[in-house]
Amino acid sequence: MGIIIALDFGEKRTGIAATDPMQIIASGLTTLSTPELIPFLKKYCQEQAVDRCVIGLPKQMDNSPSEVEPKILAFIQKLTKAIPSLPIERYDERFTSKMAFQSMLDGGLKKEKRKNKGLVDKISATLLLQSYLDASLHSKNKE
Repeated sequence: MGIIIALDFGEKRTGIAATDPMQIIASGLTTLSTPELIPFLKKYCQEQAVDRCVIGLPKQMDNSPSEVEPKILAFIQKLTKAIPSLPIERYDERFTSKMAFQSMLDGGLKKEKRKNKGLVDKISATLLLQSYLDASLHSKNKE
């Protein structure tokens, strides 16, 4: 069993999270400028056994696609060309940024650290991935 990675895609920066090999716990990996993402992922997938990549599916409150969705779709096309063997899944990412900021507050992070948008992106990717894992586990338990 390999790991699962998750991306909280952003036009400027993208947060990345990864699971443990048992696919139980999500942990923040890093935040990169988005243009660096595909080279990083190519190298990472060569060094790690990656089962799949979960990419956030941002939606508006009325369930319509977010403004960034066309850019995410273009990125997915490039990623599929660069790493054709990597399965990609989409997962609803609504509220992950707000939850990330709230978890920073709850964790007692100082104001200076909370201003670090890269940290928010990495935490958002972690929350996205953990939510995906929890939903997957829940659906497996129903079977």
